[in-house]
Amino acid sequence: MKLLTLTGVVLVGLAFSGGALASDDCTDPVADWQPREVLRQQLEQQGWEVQRIKVDDGCYEVRGTDKLGNRFKAEYSPASLQIRELKIKFDGKGGARDYLDQKPDQRAKSSPPPTRLQEQQHEQARPIPLSGRRHGPARTG
Repeated sequence: MKLLTLTGVVLVGLAFSGGALASDDCTDPVADWQPREVLRQQLEQQGWEVQRIKVDDGCYEVRGTDKLGNRFKAEYSPASLQIRELKIKFDGKGGARDYLDQKPDQRAKSSPPPTRLQEQQHEQARPIPLSGRRHGPARTG
């Protein structure tokens, strides 16, 4: 009896965990997919070297190296070619800052992190809210 109960609990657990994993899959209809070569061209225009593109859970999975030589693994929606996930192994070249949304001219000359003195000056420059004072429009009625 205990074995039957344990088997039922395991099966229910597997059913629910499988449903959670399935939500991470791409669900684009195959008829809407863009060719892999279009994705390859877009990445190569960014200076990335594509080693392979395969289909995994309905998404395009791309592996290769970025323009700094760091290895990456990315997941793209096959219909829109929008990135869904990006993993990069930084091998001492570059960092996450190189992938943040910045204006093109800021990427090349990104500023170093602020010094402790600059952080203190920033903290002192912040306005201090007055206690008991409302923010926003006053309520009527």
